[in-house]
Amino acid sequence: MDLSDALGDLRQELHLPEVSELDLVRHFTNLSQINYGIDTGFYPLGSCTMKYNPKINEVTARYAGFAALHPMQPVETIPGALELLNGVQEILCEVTGFDAITLQPLAGAHGEMTCLMLIKAYHERLGQSQRNIVLVPDSAHGTNPASAARCGYDVKPVPTDADGNTDLAALTKSLEEHGDRVAALMLTNPSTLGLFEPNISLICKMIHDAGGQVFCDGANMNAMVGTTRPGDHGFDCMHLNLHKTFSTPHGGGGPGCGAIGLQAHLAPYQPVPVIQRDAESGQVVAEYERPLSIGRVSAYYGQFLMEVRAYTYLMAYGRENMADISRYAVLNANYVRARLKDVLPPAHDRPCMHECILTAEKYKKNHGVRALDISKRLIDYGFHPPTNYFPLIVPECLMIEPTETESKETLDAFCDAMIEICHEAMTTPDVLHAAPSTAVVGRLDETAAVKNLDVRWQAPQPVLA
Repeated sequence: MDLSDALGDLRQELHLPEVSELDLVRHFTNLSQINYGIDTGFYPLGSCTMKYNPKINEVTARYAGFAALHPMQPVETIPGALELLNGVQEILCEVTGFDAITLQPLAGAHGEMTCLMLIKAYHERLGQSQRNIVLVPDSAHGTNPASAARCGYDVKPVPTDADGNTDLAALTKSLEEHGDRVAALMLTNPSTLGLFEPNISLICKMIHDAGGQVFCDGANMNAMVGTTRPGDHGFDCMHLNLHKTFSTPHGGGGPGCGAIGLQAHLAPYQPVPVIQRDAESGQVVAEYERPLSIGRVSAYYGQFLMEVRAYTYLMAYGRENMADISRYAVLNANYVRARLKDVLPPAHDRPCMHECILTAEKYKKNHGVRALDISKRLIDYGFHPPTNYFPLIVPECLMIEPTETESKETLDAFCDAMIEICHEAMTTPDVLHAAPSTAVVGRLDETAAVKNLDVRWQAPQPVLA
C-alpha cells in the first residue's frame, strides 16, 4: 500500500467533511485568531510561562546544521553542536557564578530532582547517608517538596516571617532539631513573593555549618541575570529554566530545559555525558568516563534545539547588555506595583524584584469578589490573566510578572484595566461574577471540569439506514 492509499483509508475512517480550500483556510485562520498568544497581547504571567521569544531564535534553530542532526549519530560528526553546547555552558557559568553547568535535565522540576540526586550522592560518598531531611520554605514552588520526596527525602517546612523573608529563628530551631539529618535547604531567590532574600549568605552559612547543602530554585533568575550571581551567594547548586529566563519557548506546552549549575565539589557527580573542552586537544568532547556520575537523567544531550535558541539569546545580549534583562524586568514589576498599590495592596510593602505579589482580599471581604473574578474580568479587557492564588501564603493572591520586554504603554493599558475592574468590583460586582462575557468561551465550571475531565475527541458515528 502506498502513502496515498493509506491516507485515503485514514480519511474514510475519520469521516472528515468535504470542504473547499478557502473554507479550510478560513477555519484554521479563525481558530488562530481566537487563541491568545504573546504575539497578540500582554502576558502578566511573565517569564514563569510566557516570556517573549525573539524570532531570531527560531531562525537559528531551523538551520539545517542544527535541525537535521540525529541524536544517535557518531559524536565525531557533531563538533559544531558540541561547541554550541559548551558555549552555552560557559556563558551560564559566568552568569550564575557556578563552576559547572549541565544541560541534560529536560525541565525545571527535572533539574531540581537532579540537583537533589547529586546532593544525595555527595553525602553518601562522605558516609553521611543518614541525612534524609530537606528543608523547604512555605512559599516554595510546589515542585520543590515534590522533587525532594521523589528522591526519598522527608520534607520539613520553613515559615516566612512578617517581612516576607525566611524566618531565621524558625530555621535555627529546625537545624537544632534535626541536626545531622539535614541534607539540604531548597530556597527560591528571589522568592515567590517577588522579594530578594537579604539574609541569603547567612542562611547558606547556617546550612553549611550544619553539614547540609543549599539548592537555589532558579525559576526567578530573570531578576538577577547580569546583575548578581547565585554562585556568589553561597548556593551549592541551582536549576535554570532556559524556557523562562533565557527565552526558549515554553508557554502552550513547548519543551522545557532545566539546566543546572554546580559548585566544584558536586561537579564529579553530574550526569554523563559531560560536555567539556579537552585540555590537550582543545576540542569539545562528550566525556563518559566519570566514575562518580549519577548516570544519565535524560537521553542524549538534553533539549538541543532549545539550547540553540538560548545561545542565540545570550549572544544577542552579550556581556555588555546582559544586565538590561534584570534591570528592566525589576523596573517594570515595580512600576506595575506602584500604579496598582492603591487598589490592590502588595503583600509586603517593600520594593519587589521581577514580579509583584498583590492581594485582592479586601474585595472578597467587602464585595464578595475573588481574585479569580478579577482575572476572569480581565479577559473582557483583552488581557491574559496573571497567576492566581500563588504563593499560597498570600490570601486572594495575584502574581504579576511583566518581564523586561513590555513597554510602558502596554503596562499602563494593563494597569488602567485593573484599576477599572477594581472599581467595578465595588460598584457592580455581579459583572465580575459573570465574566468573561465577551470572550468566545464564557465562565467555565472549573470544579466540574477537573472532576469530569474529558479531553478525548471522538469522531461522530455514521447513522446506519
